[in-house]
Amino acid sequence: MAEHTFLRGPKDWWRQAVVYQIYPRSYADQNGDGIGDLKGITSRVPYLKELGVDAVWLSPFYPSELADGGYDVADYRNIDPRIGTLEEFDVMLETLHANGIRVFVDVVPNHSSDQHEWFQAALKAAPGSPERDRYIFRDGKGENGEIRPSELVSHFGPTAWTRITEPDGTPGQWYMHLFAKEQPDFNWDNQEVRDDFIKTMRFWSDRGVDGYRIDVAHALVKDLKNGHLPERQSYDVSVMKDDGTDDLFDRDEVHEIYASWRQVYNEYDPPRVAVAEAWVHANRRAAYASEKGLGQSFSFDLLGTPWNSKKFHDTIDYNLKASSKTGSSTTWVFSNHDVIRHATRFGLSDEINKNLPKWFRSADRESQINFKQGLERARAATMLILALPGSTYLYQGEELGLHEPLNIPSDQMQDPQWFRSEGSISRDGCRVPMPWTSTGSSFGFGPGGAHLPQPDWFKDVNVEKQDGVKGSTLEMYRDALRIRKDLVCEEKLTWVKHWLNSNVLHFKRPNGWQSITNFGTKPIKLPKGQVQISSQPLVDGKIAPNTTVWLQS
Repeated sequence: MAEHTFLRGPKDWWRQAVVYQIYPRSYADQNGDGIGDLKGITSRVPYLKELGVDAVWLSPFYPSELADGGYDVADYRNIDPRIGTLEEFDVMLETLHANGIRVFVDVVPNHSSDQHEWFQAALKAAPGSPERDRYIFRDGKGENGEIRPSELVSHFGPTAWTRITEPDGTPGQWYMHLFAKEQPDFNWDNQEVRDDFIKTMRFWSDRGVDGYRIDVAHALVKDLKNGHLPERQSYDVSVMKDDGTDDLFDRDEVHEIYASWRQVYNEYDPPRVAVAEAWVHANRRAAYASEKGLGQSFSFDLLGTPWNSKKFHDTIDYNLKASSKTGSSTTWVFSNHDVIRHATRFGLSDEINKNLPKWFRSADRESQINFKQGLERARAATMLILALPGSTYLYQGEELGLHEPLNIPSDQMQDPQWFRSEGSISRDGCRVPMPWTSTGSSFGFGPGGAHLPQPDWFKDVNVEKQDGVKGSTLEMYRDALRIRKDLVCEEKLTWVKHWLNSNVLHFKRPNGWQSITNFGTKPIKLPKGQVQISSQPLVDGKIAPNTTVWLQS
C-alpha cells in the first residue's frame, strides 16, 4: 500500500471535526447503472472540499444482497462489484486525503449476510459443528423442534428466529437474527469471530482508513450461558436494563471487544478512531466513548428533542457534562440514513413528532408539513450544533435543505423495515439519490436514472440551483463551515441567560465566539458583537424567529 494514502496529523483530529455521511449507492453514479459508486464519490471530491468538511463516513459498500441497504455484509474485506473495486477504493481514498478529507468506513459486527461464506458453511455443516458455532444456532422446542427457541422479536418482523433445512433435507435448527432473516447474528463468544474482525480492522487501517462507524455497537454480546436464550417483545431503550446485565444489549462484556480493537487502532499514526452507534441509556454511552474503547459514541438525543429552547439547552448541557467525564468529545447529529430528514421533522407539530410512524402512514402526510418552518428551523439547528464543542455529523443532502421524499410507490420501496415491521416508517425517503442538477433523468446523479425514484421538486433544490446563490442553504453550509474553521477553539462554553425571554438559547465559547438562537415567534434584539453569519437575514437589525446567529466579540 502506497505510503501517501495515509493522512498524518494530530491524534485527536476528530474531536471537533465535521463528518459528512455518504450513502454510496445514492451519492453519485459514474457508470450509469442507477447505483452510486466509488468513482462517483471520487468525482465529487471537489464539491466536498468546497463544502469544507473534515471527513466523510461511508455507509456499507461491501458485497451484499441488499436485504437491508448494504447492512447485510457478505464479505467485510471487499467491495460490492456494483459499487467498485478495491483499486477504485484506493484511488478514492487517496483523492480525499490529497484534499485534506479523512475517511470513516462503516463496520457491521453484530450480524453478517446469509450469503457470507461462514453462514453458507454453517448451513452445510452439522448441528454442534465449529461452523455453526460462529453464529447462534439452537434446537427448536416441541416434539419435532417445530417451535422457535424463544419468544424474541426481530427489528423487522414478528420473530428473530428462522428455521433452516438440514443438508439431508429435514427441518433443522433455528438461527437468531435481531434484524432481517438474511442477517444472522454472529456468536461473539466465539474467538474465531473476534479474531476475524481484528483482521478486518487491520485490513482497512492498512489501506489508510482513518476511522470507523460501528453499527449496532451495543448488541454484539448476548447472554447465552447455560442454555439461556433472550426473550424480548420490544426494542425500545426503556425496556433495556441500564446496569450492563441486559440479556441482549449493552452488556459490560462488549467493552472487552472494543478494548481489543483499541489496541489495534493505537498501532497507527495517528491512532484510528471509531464512533459507536449505541442505542443505550444515556448514562451508559460513556463506556463506548472511552479512550480505552472506540473513542466516540453518537448522541441521538437531539433527534427527538422538540423545538424548544429549554429542552435544547438541557439536552446539550447533559451531553457536554457526560463527555467531559469520559475525556471524549460530544457528537451532534440531526439526520442520517435511518431517520426522516430534519427539515421535514422540524416542519411537523410536536404532537406528530411523538408518533412519526402514524403520520408517515397517513394519506395526507404532506399537507401536515410546514415546509417553510421546517427549513428555517433545520438551518438554525444545524448552525447551533456547529457552534457547540464536539464533532458534528452531517448527512448528504441536508446541505441542500432537502425535505423527505414521501411519495415513493410501495412497489419501488426497498427498506425491509417498511415491509416487515408494521407501524414503522420507510427509510427509503432519506436514501433517495442526491440531486446535482436541475435537469436530466436523475438530476445529475448519473446517466442511467436512479435506483429510487426522485421527486419532481428536486429540480428546485439541487446543487446546480443553489451553487453561488447568496442565501441558499448550500451557501449557508459552506459559509458556516469556513467560518467555523477559524472560530473553533477549546471545548468549553458558557451559557448566557436571557431572563426576560425564555425562547433564546445563547452561549459563548472561550475565544469570544457566540451563538444565539431564537426559538420564538418574534424577532429579538441582537447582542453586542460582530455578526459572522446568520441562518436567516436579520429583520431590522434583529434576529428573526427560527434563526441562529454567530457573533464574535
